Amino acid sequence: MSSVVNRLAVMAAVALACAQAGDKKKNDERFSPGPASSYQTKQTIEGVSVAAVPYNTEDLAQTAFGKVNPNKYGILPVLVIIQNDTDKALNLSSIQAKYERGDDRQIDATAASDLQYTIQKRPKEVPINVGSPIPRIGGGLKKNKNPLAEWEIEGRAFNARMLPAHQAANGFFYFETEHIEGSRLVLSGMREAATGKELFFFEVPLGK
Repeated sequence: MSSVVNRLAVMAAVALACAQAGDKKKNDERFSPGPASSYQTKQTIEGVSVAAVPYNTEDLAQTAFGKVNPNKYGILPVLVIIQNDTDKALNLSSIQAKYERGDDRQIDATAASDLQYTIQKRPKEVPINVGSPIPRIGGGLKKNKNPLAEWEIEGRAFNARMLPAHQAANGFFYFETEHIEGSRLVLSGMREAATGKELFFFEVPLGK
């Protein structure tokens, strides 16, 4: 009997994993950024194009993150697309992104894995616990799942390390700020893979 139960448990686990994988694939298919050339907010230097788009509205955030809108928690996602139209591979392992606000303040990108620890405000729909004032020992109240721990946050982050010639890469950089008109994305640290020569840094205006 126990072997039958074990087999059923394994089958159920496999079915669940397949369903989750299918959902993730569907989400990936729904979110498909265009080429860098298709965006108005872009810059091209010596055959390398960088486009950047702040996902600061509810509609934009939903296309990439589903029900989770990072802006509600003080996190601005900026989609970055890098198109390498040169004949040389690029090393992106030392890439750095900064959000330069209209007031000249620069904000470094926050690692996607750290976002769950940087929530700046509680969303209105999450009530504050007003239960018993007597604390429980050894467990206590059930914790709500951190919304910024959803797989889309890290799964859609920019993580390309190398960019072959005539290829493109995309992903999000996250900044602890609201979007300010007149801001721009500053991207530096891209190098030619063969020589180590650093490319010019990019300054991409982010629009309104």
